[in-house]
Amino acid sequence: MTWDHLIYFAVAAAFCWITGSVTSFFNGQKAYYWTIFLYAAGIVIYGSFIAAFWISLKRPPLVTMGETRIWYSLFLTLAGLITYMRWKYKWILSLTSIMALVFLLINIFRPEIHNRVLMPALQSIWFIPHVTVYMFSYALLACTFLLALAGLIRPSLNVLPAIDKLCRAGLSFFTVGMLLGALWAKQAWGDYWSWDPKETWAAITWLLYVFYFHLKSIRPKANKYLYISLIVAFLALQICWYGLQYLPSARGSMHNYALNMKP
Repeated sequence: MTWDHLIYFAVAAAFCWITGSVTSFFNGQKAYYWTIFLYAAGIVIYGSFIAAFWISLKRPPLVTMGETRIWYSLFLTLAGLITYMRWKYKWILSLTSIMALVFLLINIFRPEIHNRVLMPALQSIWFIPHVTVYMFSYALLACTFLLALAGLIRPSLNVLPAIDKLCRAGLSFFTVGMLLGALWAKQAWGDYWSWDPKETWAAITWLLYVFYFHLKSIRPKANKYLYISLIVAFLALQICWYGLQYLPSARGSMHNYALNMKP
């Protein structure tokens, strides 16, 4: 399995996600079950590509930006499906599908192929859990961002209960990801925390999501400001994930694994 096969799995998964998003707007129990089946089928199809790609690479596809994007698309659609099943927001599947397909298209047109051997720092037991937990937290927090946008545009929508639960879960996974990263850093570089640019932006992102809960505790009815705080936190998350590579301070970051890998 190679990047060349991605487009076939992507088209099949996209068809299921788009069709499931459409059926979600139909009324009736039958339409509801069809929506779940179609959307879940897309997740399974896309997940099967990741599994086969993992086997062909002989390493987890979690190193390059292109590889993390395939996990993000997978987890984002999974988070969207969970949100739909739990809170019955018919439009959430459309939004998560659009966002997932954007990252899918980026991977198709700019795959960033790196079939390389893992550098020593990545040959660690903390590598897989750290990155996968992080990517799942990113997906959950992306759902809170989409819900916050919807609430900001349409104040009549009652999205805060869903946002609270998703944000708590997302922040919890993000926190676990940071702790796993600290253990990994101790093993690889001798220190739990070094204020590397990646670590600094992770801390900023974590504090911004904590600020959302603080704001909610003192201003529980200030919906507009709560939504804006989540949007700002999500923008910081994008810098932490991939925007950082465009900043001059990140060029010497220890977390630029793709640049340090051997062909």
